[in-house]
Amino acid sequence: MAVARRGFVSLDCADPVPLAEFWAAMLGGEIMFTSATTVDIRTEWVWLSAMKIADYEPPTWPAGDVPKQIHLDLAVTDLEVAVAEAERLGARIAPVQPAPDRWRVLFDPAGHPFSLTTQIPPEAQ
Repeated sequence: MAVARRGFVSLDCADPVPLAEFWAAMLGGEIMFTSATTVDIRTEWVWLSAMKIADYEPPTWPAGDVPKQIHLDLAVTDLEVAVAEAERLGARIAPVQPAPDRWRVLFDPAGHPFSLTTQIPPEAQ
């Protein structure tokens, strides 16, 4: 028996509007709800919620001083094109790249690390 069949992936941040706008653009989603502390995004495969947290500190990946709260791996077909578009939308390339030929680590506007990769199997896409 499933306890829950639906849910949100929530991202802590200092300012939810730019984070939600970034992820809506990255994932082809739509902003569905906005309040002073929360912005919800619907995409074809996931709902995301950008949530304002007092005294938010971004992760210090790869160092663990402030651990990452989440890490999304996103399937792409052309790594270079996807990285360029992510940067255009506001992502920053991480200075540490463990396997740049297979995936790229970037930071969203709130500092959460995420990866763009060509290594996700087709059945998972």
